[in-house]
Amino acid sequence: MTRIDRGDGVSLAYAAQPGRGPTVVFLGGFRSDMTGTKAEHLSRFCADRGQAMLRFDYSGHGASGGRFEDGTIGRWAADALCVLDRLTEGKWLLVGSSMGGWIALLTALARPDRVAGLIGIAAAPDFTEALMWEAMTFEERARLLSDGVVSAPGGPGETYPITRALIEDGRRHLLLGGTIGLDCPVRLLHGQRDEAVPWQTSLRLAECLAAGDVRISLVKDGDHRLSRPQDLALLGDVLAALLGEDGR
Repeated sequence: MTRIDRGDGVSLAYAAQPGRGPTVVFLGGFRSDMTGTKAEHLSRFCADRGQAMLRFDYSGHGASGGRFEDGTIGRWAADALCVLDRLTEGKWLLVGSSMGGWIALLTALARPDRVAGLIGIAAAPDFTEALMWEAMTFEERARLLSDGVVSAPGGPGETYPITRALIEDGRRHLLLGGTIGLDCPVRLLHGQRDEAVPWQTSLRLAECLAAGDVRISLVKDGDHRLSRPQDLALLGDVLAALLGEDGR
């Protein structure tokens, strides 16, 4: 694991594996990091094939510097571009999990000429609006607007902050209200037992994408994480096909 300074004193942690292009880039989810099951599986997948791979932690996540509560969708998307622009050459194959699917889409829109393909795993574009703001009570919204932050339940006995900045910045990056002008191959994987991001989100995303080469794989008994052995095997098959390993 190595670090780079994004330019303001905040260090971003990353792990890079050399190999042939395109570089497979894993973009993690909200409050996740680059050491999760899917990231580790992709690391082994790429190492076995001599495929270049890059994974990293957004600011306020994992081993990176900065405070989580200072983060926004725009800030984390800028973190992704900082790491990718400085550490890679050539094309990318972006793999985004949950919030990472939103970040992957924003990254692809910012650098369309560098994207060879995109995989969304329970991709969650617009989640700050659709799954946070819209789920808040009137009292929670009022407190968020007056205090600038509310607490949301995390794991057992755990909470995390939702900031006004996160919600308001998220509105500047919403994608599902119009056409998403990408023309690269896109593959969307989603579990139909996902209790965090409705699987219908992937259907809506497919409708919004301008690209014609868009395919959705729904896993009827899959949850949000899609980290079971059979889920990881599906991810590997989808990635292998995009990399041309199926002979196409």
